[in-house]
Amino acid sequence: MEFFNDILNNLKGDYVDIFFEEKTTNQLQMEENKIQKCSAIIDKGLGVRLIIGEKIFYAYTNDITKNGIAELISSLKNYKHAKSCINLKKFSSPNQFFIKKSPQDVNILEKIKFVKKANDTSWVQSKKITQVKVFYSDMIQKTKVANSEGYFTEEERIYTLFLVHAIASENETIQTGYEAVGGLKGIELFEEISPEEIAIKATKRAIMMLKAKRIKGGRMPVVISSEAGGTMIHEAVGHGLEADLVQEGISVYSGKLGDKVASEFITVIDDPTLPNMRGSYIFDDEGTPSQRTILVENGVLVNYLYDKYTSMKEGKASTGNGRRQSYEHYPIPRMSNTFIAPGNHSPEEIVRSVDKGLFVKKMGGGQVNTVTGEFVFEVQEGYLIEKGLIGEPIRGALLIGTGQEILKNIDMVGSDLGFSIGTCGKNAQGVPVTDGMPTIRIPEIVVGGQA
Repeated sequence: MEFFNDILNNLKGDYVDIFFEEKTTNQLQMEENKIQKCSAIIDKGLGVRLIIGEKIFYAYTNDITKNGIAELISSLKNYKHAKSCINLKKFSSPNQFFIKKSPQDVNILEKIKFVKKANDTSWVQSKKITQVKVFYSDMIQKTKVANSEGYFTEEERIYTLFLVHAIASENETIQTGYEAVGGLKGIELFEEISPEEIAIKATKRAIMMLKAKRIKGGRMPVVISSEAGGTMIHEAVGHGLEADLVQEGISVYSGKLGDKVASEFITVIDDPTLPNMRGSYIFDDEGTPSQRTILVENGVLVNYLYDKYTSMKEGKASTGNGRRQSYEHYPIPRMSNTFIAPGNHSPEEIVRSVDKGLFVKKMGGGQVNTVTGEFVFEVQEGYLIEKGLIGEPIRGALLIGTGQEILKNIDMVGSDLGFSIGTCGKNAQGVPVTDGMPTIRIPEIVVGGQA
């Protein structure tokens, strides 16, 4: 702690914080039936942020020697320097996560076995499989955060990620299948779902889509399954609720606090305290304890996601959403585990309510404009709904609309809840997230497809 005191007592602005990080990342990638990548990366460094008024000054270094720290302090002293006396006190949180089997306790040969099992399982599913890529990653991140308010926190985060990408072809048709699992977990991830199961899901999706027909575009009812994960809520709605975009006026939700922005069936929550989710943490990257934040409650916008800087601008408390990719980046407001709360309808009831429409089982990629809320999302796996029953598979479908339109039009919300994982990109930074939603019904939305 003395190390952090020395830095803080040599710098003073309206707010100063230090982020120290020590990170070990192991990665394996198999393609063309060969291990193409096997790497272990160790990185260590710290970043110091100085906030003066509405200006942010940030410096970082991987030179943790006395001279390296002195040079970093010197680079920030040019902005503002005053004597201070800070006595750091360690801060604890009731939120804790249990890791059953740390990746560092597992031999690299065992990890290679996971990758090979998935690879071999994919190839034997069908002769139509032409390419398989399997990726494994684990990361152990140790952080320490200290600030000019006298708080000191430390945390160890362990992430494990596993994904399979399969390509199938028949005649001139090529289709892909993708499945990813992971979380704030160790090797116990593979006790929940085996490498073989992950491979089968991805591979069968690619094979099944070969026989799928192209959907005819137009406006129609759409049911999005909880299995699809919450990609749409994350992209079409979540980013617009991050306070930096709101304050800059580049969010469609700027100035709408207290307004009805969704149907009464919709409650949107961001919660990094959920056990062992990919977007979970005990403290955010500013040392603020994680907390559950309700963003939209029964259709009404009640809060935004804040970090220290954006909360200081409004005289509010941070919601614990200050996150960064590494010590080389200063924190900004980011989502963690963001989801629509479950409702009262059964998924089966929701599907039965649609005479003719589209059932989305798996979402693909997409694009969103946070200023207007307009989005386009690809449907990776979808089916026609005919007379309340899920029918034949379709391909080439796109969901086109705006976040506001979607939220206001949802008229049935399922009692189930499913999650998907990802790495969210913003301002050239990537952070681990989880997105979720129940099965929902949108009575009408534009579905792009064949003319």
